[in-house]
Amino acid sequence: MASYRIVSADDHIVEPADLWTTRLESSFMDRAPHIVREGSSDWWHCDGMRLIGMAITGAQTGKRFETPEDMSFDDLYENLRPGGYIPEEHIRDMDADGVDVSILYPTVSLVLYRIEDSKLVDAMFRAYNDLLVEYCSANPKRLKGIAILNVDDVGVGVKELERCAKLGCVGALIPVYPPADMRYDSPAYDPLWAAAQDLEIPISLHSATNRVGSGESFNEGFKSTENARRSIICNMDHYVRVSLTRMIFAGIFERFPKLQVGAVEHELAWAPHFLERIDYSYTQRAAGATGYRFQGAMIPSDFFHRNVFLGFQEDRLGIRLRDIIGVDNLQWGSDYPHQESTFPRSREILEEVLADCTEEEKAKIAGGNASRVYRL
Repeated sequence: MASYRIVSADDHIVEPADLWTTRLESSFMDRAPHIVREGSSDWWHCDGMRLIGMAITGAQTGKRFETPEDMSFDDLYENLRPGGYIPEEHIRDMDADGVDVSILYPTVSLVLYRIEDSKLVDAMFRAYNDLLVEYCSANPKRLKGIAILNVDDVGVGVKELERCAKLGCVGALIPVYPPADMRYDSPAYDPLWAAAQDLEIPISLHSATNRVGSGESFNEGFKSTENARRSIICNMDHYVRVSLTRMIFAGIFERFPKLQVGAVEHELAWAPHFLERIDYSYTQRAAGATGYRFQGAMIPSDFFHRNVFLGFQEDRLGIRLRDIIGVDNLQWGSDYPHQESTFPRSREILEEVLADCTEEEKAKIAGGNASRVYRL
């Protein structure tokens, strides 16, 4: 594997404690995300809502390998891995883990989609995106940023996309599951798809980013019982499947043929069944046969293979099914520095997962596909 370019297509910044208390616009400062100590654990709060704790954001990196029995939802801010918020430390960890390029998503900002006030979300995301650009500037060849967008107002989202593209971001993140009254088959999103296509900026649908008002149980379930949390974690691919289906069947990839959309941190093995179902429904069921019809002989899976990429971490079954999914659609990521990250054993795990692949396939999955999609 040493000869391959290793691109972790799903890593994360862990937002510093003072990000929003120092950078947020003054009119929102009293509602800024901040850390609250609750007994022996620190939790992020925002606008009266308890959001996420330090344990899963980066305070227990590698514990799954060292002392898995000690993993929990409780930990302190001072235990966060420094590479989550100090770029020079991130680079050191990349070197130790055998990673050449790190594509960076947010951490706390992912769950800010749960905040209802759209103007507040806009302001919080602008502050995060500014931090992201500064973080990546420490080593722009090896650190690549994914901007986060609020698209409640598509025009506002497009402007932020254009701003972040000019600042060097290589991709943009939108909610994996949007509000019930504005799913991704709505024509209202066409300016966003057009801008992303013109800018050659891939759009990501990352796990845990359900927008408030989506009508699903993700947000409430995480505040519920342990069993509810398990049920959500094991089935998060549900949301991305529904969003991708709406996009494909609405003809979005026909109208915007160069648009790239990624399902990130949802693993892979769901995709073969998904592909069979969307094609079967399009050709054999009234729900597909009486709706929008694609031009020529294209069927839904053709658009998936051309326009969709999938991020994964350790899905050995998905890799066994790679010929159905499409080898060119697959991107590996370590999820550094989160609790479930493959760090510091990424190269070892990646070699195990890709053991049955050809050398050409390994090179594509380990970094070549991400390099192509993000134009690295």
